[in-house]
Amino acid sequence: MSQGPLMPKATAVWLVENTSLAFEQIADFCKLHPLEVKGIADGEVAAGIKGLDPITTGQLTRDEIEKAQKAPHYRLKVAVSKVKLPEVKRTTKGPRYTPLSRRQDRPNAILWLLRNHPELKDAQIIRLVGTTKSTIQQIRERTHWNSSQLSPLDPVTLGLCSQIDLDFEVQRAAKDRPVVAQPDAGAKLLPTEVSTAPAAEERDEEEEDLNADAVFAKLKGMSRIDEDDDED
Repeated sequence: MSQGPLMPKATAVWLVENTSLAFEQIADFCKLHPLEVKGIADGEVAAGIKGLDPITTGQLTRDEIEKAQKAPHYRLKVAVSKVKLPEVKRTTKGPRYTPLSRRQDRPNAILWLLRNHPELKDAQIIRLVGTTKSTIQQIRERTHWNSSQLSPLDPVTLGLCSQIDLDFEVQRAAKDRPVVAQPDAGAKLLPTEVSTAPAAEERDEEEEDLNADAVFAKLKGMSRIDEDDDED
């Protein structure tokens, strides 16, 4: 599907007034309905719209119009511009834009982030809710002008950022956080599962059996001494 003119109705008005093109040709070029072009010619449609010359705007050539006027079934083609405009690339740098209706909720969102994710850096909070470093510092130190009225609110629920963006910043902060080595607390008691293991119970039973054998052997020795004394 070919691209139509920038101002289709204004262009159609000019073509109706200044050429002998068929309604179907004008409708096809301007992407309008033929009955709409007929209404323009009858003065029922586009009343008060000033015609736009497609030749001066570089959308049509005079030769193209003359060629179409000689052949009623010919379809007009938009002239190719010789000047190529560079594509404008949007930048994602800078603080996030926050609508006016939600800007009053930003301090509450900052307070929520400071309490629930203290690992986040100021730059990350700025990216999430579109605030300033001084505002973050004031809320952190409770010197903000409205500190007494602030209440922590989830920025995702407020619509200030998405859950994906919040999770990404939290994970990024966790990776940047240095690992703290845990100090050695010394020897610890064995857990109950280890101390009451079957191996320990078997070891206790073996020790009891050995002690019992020693007692019986000692009793037998004492009985023999008593028998010898009786014989004497």
